[in-house]
Amino acid sequence: MKEIIFLFVLFVANVIQAITGFAGTVLAMPPSIYLLGMDNAKVVLNVMALLSGLMIAVMSYHHMNKKEVIKICVCMVAGMAIGIQICKTVPSEQILLIIYGVIILLIAGKNLLCHRQRTLPKAFLLVILLLAGVIHGMFVSGGALLVVYAAQVLKEKEEFRATLAPVWVVLNSILLVSQVRQGVFTEGNIRLILISIIPLFMATWLGKKLVKKVSQKVFLNLTYVLLLVSGLSLIL
Repeated sequence: MKEIIFLFVLFVANVIQAITGFAGTVLAMPPSIYLLGMDNAKVVLNVMALLSGLMIAVMSYHHMNKKEVIKICVCMVAGMAIGIQICKTVPSEQILLIIYGVIILLIAGKNLLCHRQRTLPKAFLLVILLLAGVIHGMFVSGGALLVVYAAQVLKEKEEFRATLAPVWVVLNSILLVSQVRQGVFTEGNIRLILISIIPLFMATWLGKKLVKKVSQKVFLNLTYVLLLVSGLSLIL
């Protein structure tokens, strides 16, 4: 039953991922941690995010801002190295979950309550990218912070999606190598990965259809509401 619920969560999260270009893993991670455990959730969702990003990148290649892809990847890879190290040194999983939940709540609340877009200094934007990498290294979920940066520099909806997609491919490929070296892949989570490919493909196809029909603003607001729920579930 837990696996069936997980597949439903994965499907819904990746429909939103295909529409907005982010938030799929951020939304799926909190319930997946409770359903699968942190290690299994990170392994399965990392592979799913990699495949999702690859599909979106291929389908939207001509909208991609390649210069921004390189800048984002360089900054976030540096942050990921820090995040992976933090996970190795912090002894309590519960402490990490509370920190993660608070970060999600702050980002979701800010975006729901403050609709006015302010131009941020370039140095501050680079710090945001670094922190997004740290969070991604810890929880495979740096999208919530990355969108703060992306909203400043990527103004068109299609460019936004197409530019973020290859970023997830690069970052999650690096995490995949790290996870293989750590030996966290098991027969159980490999089986779940193979099963999850079907709802992932269906969700990406449906999201691609919906993105042309529904306002980006509507789905972004829905995403932030769901982020609030996810964040609360982690700290309560």
